[in-house]
Amino acid sequence: MADQPTAAERFIQGILPENPVYRQLLGLCPTLAVTNSLMAAVTMAGAVGFVLLCANVIISLIRNLLKPYLRIVVFTLTIATFVTIADRFLAAYLYQMSKTLGPYIPLIIVNCIIICRCEVCASKQSPFVAAADAVGQSLGFGLALSSIAAIREILGTGSLFGLRVMPAVWPDWVIMVLPPGAFLTFGLLLGTINWITARKGGKKIA
Repeated sequence: MADQPTAAERFIQGILPENPVYRQLLGLCPTLAVTNSLMAAVTMAGAVGFVLLCANVIISLIRNLLKPYLRIVVFTLTIATFVTIADRFLAAYLYQMSKTLGPYIPLIIVNCIIICRCEVCASKQSPFVAAADAVGQSLGFGLALSSIAAIREILGTGSLFGLRVMPAVWPDWVIMVLPPGAFLTFGLLLGTINWITARKGGKKIA
């Protein structure tokens, strides 16, 4: 359709303007659950990116065959296929990380980000545009998870990717790697982004 965003626009929008976590507030369950370490966050972002890209392309290829009353079922079955592939790959080649992430990899099946992109973009536009949209949204999701995880890991353990980056005298803030730390970090980052956006838009900050 002529009024639909182009591939470049879809790609750019997914990273910051329509960031799935900070702007759309989607996928918050894994965002809060797996960001106590940067390695876990990057692995989760990679798994979501793989599933999103594959699902978007497949749905776009069959978009003219989709029936309105069956589209959600088709979306879910398509997503579930690639989630199974990602889950088995992690279990085979990154077993310890697979155990660390636990049920959150299978739960990608019901991740609102992927279903949303299938509905909004893949079911309406070409495979190339759908792929660009998936890559942009995946980068945005990865950026959000990495930013939260980096702060939590540095403050909570004094390390990054398991390597010590803070001085030995640094008192680890254990709360940061616990669930309250996830909510605190996410809230502060979200508030900061909203404040910056409001300032750029010329809105009055209370």
